Amino acid sequence: MINLKYIFLISFLLFFATSEAQISGCTDPLATNFNALATQNDGSCVYGIVTLSPVSDLDLPQIMEETSGLILWNNWFWTFNDDSDSNLYAFDTLTINQFHTYPLSGTGNIDWEEISHDNDYIYIGDFGNNTNGNRTDLKILRIEKNSLLLQAPVIDTISFTYSTQTDFTPTGMNNTDFDCEAFIISSDSIYLFTKQWISNKTDLFVLPKTPGNHLAMYKATLDVQGMITGAVFKEAERLIALSGYTNYLQPFVYLLYDYNNTDFSSGNKRKIYLNLSMHQVEGITTRDGLTFFITNEKYVHTSNTILQKFHTLDLSAYLSNYLNNSATNDYFLDESKVLVYPNPAESHITLVKKNFSKEVQFKILNMQGRLIQKGILNNIETDIDIEHYDPGVYILIITGNQFQVERIIKI
Repeated sequence: MINLKYIFLISFLLFFATSEAQISGCTDPLATNFNALATQNDGSCVYGIVTLSPVSDLDLPQIMEETSGLILWNNWFWTFNDDSDSNLYAFDTLTINQFHTYPLSGTGNIDWEEISHDNDYIYIGDFGNNTNGNRTDLKILRIEKNSLLLQAPVIDTISFTYSTQTDFTPTGMNNTDFDCEAFIISSDSIYLFTKQWISNKTDLFVLPKTPGNHLAMYKATLDVQGMITGAVFKEAERLIALSGYTNYLQPFVYLLYDYNNTDFSSGNKRKIYLNLSMHQVEGITTRDGLTFFITNEKYVHTSNTILQKFHTLDLSAYLSNYLNNSATNDYFLDESKVLVYPNPAESHITLVKKNFSKEVQFKILNMQGRLIQKGILNNIETDIDIEHYDPGVYILIITGNQFQVERIIKI
């Protein structure tokens, strides 16, 4: 029999959470300050420190020892070297030493630092600026894809200057905040993420993705506490992954997701350290937003040498819940909520649903994001046994023709 006290309490909370007045807060169940009542992400999520080891590591051919960017296109990975070499290299991981070389005839490589692409073009950023911080010939090469495959690349140039840079006095090596090694391509624009040697932050600039001379307009600053070296963009999923490293060559991935429109700093910001000490990571790409691939260039230190490598990362523990629900996590339908009681609970919880026309599924995660239990709500009332759970806080995610997140306390 349903306890009316719990129905009243839960109904009040559900009504409050789904009323016209949006509740701002942290909407990511994996955050330490997750607010189950929040309906609008305000970018306030806080996360614990995580260090992730690669799933696999492969040696790159010697010719790619200065690999500085990475994309996945046409079932190949594409990379390049960041100085003087004007070739693109395409490979797959099964026959990594049987790579293909694509010369970009008629171009020079002053300091190529990043690669990205859209449906029609590959873009290469010749905008490395760490020598003196005073380059006035910053540019992005745009290569027509079909012509590249025919070994007759058609190339044009997108030139730009930073809207906030007015002083071009030489700064000396690695002493500028106007270096850049990362950008993404949206449906209509290019977004630059600067590599800031002084502040250890990154500034976001935007410019058109059409040939010509442009002023890259400042949009925001992110306190990444490191130097950004690469970027990959899943536009439909509202997900950006940045690669980078600290001053002590501790590499990391910096995630931006669940943001508003193109205000990339408005959503979740999560830094995941990589268990790759002294690796100068340079490129990052992904196939599905869960499995990521990064490269590091050869790094020679007085005590050891780190060879150029290709690494595979599994970020599903941090992103799968978000991506699985990204199509629905903006919608909270007032008449379709599931009642959850009792909460706190000792041995079981009951889920009560009504007026559903679609299949309703549930998942229960621990606070580290690990899936504990999942199932389907077939009846009006469904009892879930939690007696074997360790005491603590768990996250219940309900999906169907609505999206609902609840915090469950096991006592």
